[in-house]
Amino acid sequence: MDTTDKYEQIEKETLGLVLEEFTQEQKTTNQTMNDLIAAVNTIGSKLDDFKRELDNPKSVSVTVNTESIRQIVCKGLTDVKLMIGTQPKSIVRKFQILLFPEQDAKLFYKVIFGRWFLWLVIMLFLTNFYKWGIHYSDNQKEIKMQMIENDRIKKSWDYLYNNNGKEVKKLMEKAYINSEQAEGNRQTISK
Repeated sequence: MDTTDKYEQIEKETLGLVLEEFTQEQKTTNQTMNDLIAAVNTIGSKLDDFKRELDNPKSVSVTVNTESIRQIVCKGLTDVKLMIGTQPKSIVRKFQILLFPEQDAKLFYKVIFGRWFLWLVIMLFLTNFYKWGIHYSDNQKEIKMQMIENDRIKKSWDYLYNNNGKEVKKLMEKAYINSEQAEGNRQTISK
């Protein structure tokens, strides 16, 4: 209970500080706006005074070019309007997931198809090369094992043939001929 009271107290203090900072910012913003409005009104009244003076010219023998003053005043008014227009506005944050960009589409496609697509092709090539290498290695290993097995069978056949009598040799020759005939029959059937 005591910790929740502390947390509530901390939250209240934090909320109070945030509200105080917000009111300070609001006060400064209001003061700035009031200053700008006062400046605009002052410039507007000066502009009205200049217009009245231009409408009711005093008879002076010297002619004064008021166009430069008018341009300065107009420039001042446009500067004030620009200052008012560039006041900070409320920021609205929105969360979007875009599959395609709203701006700079050419740059996006250049990056995607120029770089990512190239890397994708390279990775695909490397993956297939790796698979081929593994397959090739397995095949070579299997061929080597088969050759070792065939060599062992041939050596044992030769050993039996050379170290036994005529009856065993005839029996082995008959088995050899039968195996050739059986293999020939398999080849004709498969065709």
